[in-house]
This record gives sequence, structure tokens and C-alpha cells, in this order.
Amino acid sequence: MEERIKIGNRIKELRQKRGISTYQLAELTGLKQPNIARIESGKYSTGVDILSKIAAALACDLDFIEKI
Repeated sequence: MEERIKIGNRIKELRQKRGISTYQLAELTGLKQPNIARIESGKYSTGVDILSKIAAALACDLDFIEKI
């Protein structure tokens, strides 16, 4: 669970740095806003496909996770 929290925090950090709300990120990724919130809080385990969508929406490579 600790890794999920780290990943979620990294996503939140990048999203906020770009001035994007969770609602906007949801629209950009095709996910629902509550799912974005769960991912950012570490309450939702996500796979590579969803992480790829999030990375693309944040204009990052998927390796953004490695920079935790």
C-alpha cells in the first residue's frame, strides 16, 4: 500500500504543478473524477494502462513514477 500512496502523491504533485484539477485530469484521461481522487490518495490500485493515460494527460513519460 505504501507504493500506491507514493505513486498517488507523485500524480497529485504533477497535476497541481500543471494547474489541472482532478476533474480536468478525469476528462483528459477518460476516467471518473472519484477514481482520480482514489488513485491520488493511494486507495485505488491501478495498472500500467491507466498510468499511461495519466502520464500522457500530464505530458510525462511513464517513468514519472521512478522519480518518487
